[in-house]
Amino acid sequence: MFQVTKEIHFCYGHRLLKYAGKCRNFHGHNGKVEVQIGASKLDALGMVRDFNEIKQILQAWIDATLDHRMILHERDPLRGALEKAGEPLYLLKKNPTAENIAQMIYRVAQKKGLPVTAVTLWETPHSNATYKE
Repeated sequence: MFQVTKEIHFCYGHRLLKYAGKCRNFHGHNGKVEVQIGASKLDALGMVRDFNEIKQILQAWIDATLDHRMILHERDPLRGALEKAGEPLYLLKKNPTAENIAQMIYRVAQKKGLPVTAVTLWETPHSNATYKE
């Protein structure tokens, strides 16, 4: 199997519901997503997928949907106040942990036709979560 990895950087905020540590408070990250794309054989140009094509497909979605937004659980009690204030939000049905955000990006990549094999979200330079099937 051949694999390529594309890095995508974005900024986001979140908080975790029912969490006892610091992450229960609103805070932000300069996140990095590593998207692995795989293929059993290369295309006519000798590629798994053109890096620029991955960027056009997935980075465009991340920039439009997640970048500089608060990623919150849809039942976050402060959702209404943030919406009323016009703050840009992205809502999840699950707690917006690094693990759940990585899974969500994986699913979006799949829906957009990318043969994704893994997505790793780096919340900090020293902490990441990976989702793969």
